[in-house]
Amino acid sequence: MCDADALHPPEVQRALEEYRALLREHGPTWGEDPIGYVRQIAASAFLMDEHDYWITCLRKVVDAHPGASDEEIDARILDLDVHEVVRDALGGRVLDNLPALRVTPGGVSLEAVPRAVLDDDPVRTTLLIDSSRDAPVVVRVDGADHEIPARGARLVPVTSHGHVTVDGTRVPLGPLTRQALAGRLRLRAGLPCRWTVVGADGHGWYPPGAPHRIDAHRLPYFHGDDIVLDVPAEPLTVRVTRGMEYDTAETEVAPGVGVETLVELSPRRLYDAAARGWYGGDMHVHMNWAGDTVGTPAQAAAVQHGEDLHVLNLVAGNVASQRVYDREALEHWAGRDMPWSDATHLARLGVEYRNDLLGHLYAFGVTAPPGRFHTGFLGTADFPPNGVGCRELRDLGAVLGYSHPFHIPMSEDDPPAAALAGGRNCSSREIVADAALGLIDSLDVLNHSSIQTTAIVYRRLLGAGNTLAVTAGTDAMLSFQRRGNQSSPPGWERVYARVDGPLTAASFAEAIRRGRTFATTGPWLELDVNGHGPGDVLDVAPGERVTVTARTIGPEVLRIELRTAGGVLAEGPPGEVTAEFTAGGPTYVVAVAIGPQHERSMHHSGAFAHTSPVHLHVDGRHVAREADLRWCLEYLDRLEDLLRRAARIDDPNQLVTHLDLLDAARAVYTARLTGG
Repeated sequence: MCDADALHPPEVQRALEEYRALLREHGPTWGEDPIGYVRQIAASAFLMDEHDYWITCLRKVVDAHPGASDEEIDARILDLDVHEVVRDALGGRVLDNLPALRVTPGGVSLEAVPRAVLDDDPVRTTLLIDSSRDAPVVVRVDGADHEIPARGARLVPVTSHGHVTVDGTRVPLGPLTRQALAGRLRLRAGLPCRWTVVGADGHGWYPPGAPHRIDAHRLPYFHGDDIVLDVPAEPLTVRVTRGMEYDTAETEVAPGVGVETLVELSPRRLYDAAARGWYGGDMHVHMNWAGDTVGTPAQAAAVQHGEDLHVLNLVAGNVASQRVYDREALEHWAGRDMPWSDATHLARLGVEYRNDLLGHLYAFGVTAPPGRFHTGFLGTADFPPNGVGCRELRDLGAVLGYSHPFHIPMSEDDPPAAALAGGRNCSSREIVADAALGLIDSLDVLNHSSIQTTAIVYRRLLGAGNTLAVTAGTDAMLSFQRRGNQSSPPGWERVYARVDGPLTAASFAEAIRRGRTFATTGPWLELDVNGHGPGDVLDVAPGERVTVTARTIGPEVLRIELRTAGGVLAEGPPGEVTAEFTAGGPTYVVAVAIGPQHERSMHHSGAFAHTSPVHLHVDGRHVAREADLRWCLEYLDRLEDLLRRAARIDDPNQLVTHLDLLDAARAVYTARLTGG
């Protein structure tokens, strides 16, 4: 693919060594400021769905402090004991990587999923010490004493050769492992793929040097082709796939003792997007963002080709302090394709611009690093508004969109306050203003947060006359091996863009700017409106008949919806749905595909796909729906209230600048409302 020196230039290699030192010194938080989501990092390896963590935290705080405000809840979550949150969220479950030492009034017991071992090397793991005693207890692990509070819990590193005592009595650690005879597998598909090798006990097996990644379904995986790995000589399941354009092939194998067993297995292609002129991208992937390992360009290359992901946007960004991870890589490669790029696989270094109160943005196609990557961290001011960052990134050639926009579920009829709920939770609160002012190009309707809420807000913005493309960003992180859908492979959600000519960073960015996109967790979704596709403008006369058709490919689709600014036009089963309507006022048309939870979807809500709109202009007028305009105006009023109450400002002029931005957006929506 390319040589190691090209993948790891000296400045990038030095940065990776710094990250490894941070991991050794601080663990998976890498020493970041311990705000809420940094504290959650310490629990992420044990709670595969981060929602379990936050729901448990909220329950604890609300039970103890009913009626607490959003800001009070945020502050009190920081006071919770992370170890006890993990214990309570698990609810008695025992994970493969978290054996539980139960300390009860009547004694001690060790619960574990035994790990098969092929040699005498110690197995490193973490022990959940869970006490139900009414008094503190001291547990000694490898010579260090750990005082467990009454009815408390602790997460403590341990090895299978370690020494654990409670009340002076040694706890046998034999249940942590079981001895197995060794075999060997050679895996061959004929092209780079994603592989899973798993035993009946649920444990995964990996080739030497591969990160031990687990996806949102708790399936272990790695990437490559013609791979050799040591495994137990006992029945194993081997699975292979290659991103969302392929199905999964699976076989059972029983490797012989001391011999190499060849497994030749290839996934079947479901659709070929590039052959249709469409290329799929993930606009929001971190190579490093704290975590339990360090991500490298070589790993990013293996993942991109193994997932057949056409466009990979690796974003440099901070976590909770001033350090910007992968900034060195951005400085080295800004404006250039990564070394492993080819005709159908394009990788670039981009930016995540971040403010936890106003929202986070992705930037793709920057020609140089920006002067500012974030605001509002370590107690600094939430200033300037995100719109200033948008302008700078635009000047650097970027296409921009808001990432993981909204987290709290809401319905179509909910008032704007529902979208603004919560504390400093990274919601894309400034989007309604920035969209009106033309400062952004897209919205990641497909994300790891609430797709439903984001889709509702997206359609409100369209109905209010904004031109935004639908995009997708997983926020996948190569530096995490176990973090639910964020340790799932990049590209588990994708934005497909219809590109003119060869795939380049410029052609892909231009397709997004023109709205020639749809985003998906897996299904292929086509939209045709009188022969026009997403991003097109269709000029019609009043009373003209319009024919709309949507088509899907993918086993996970349950229902297709055709929507206009007025709501659902038609719906039907997967395959193809067609409807006609008579043009009245200006509107838009989008298609939506919906399905239940499925192995092809890594999102907790199930399968989903959404197109950008075909814009229907009537007598030269574009859509400006009164209900959506008034919704956006009320949203801006509620956002102003939030800024006055919660924004960190250093002087009154900073607040004035924020309010001026909102006033400029209000003027746009008011002019559309009055027909100006």
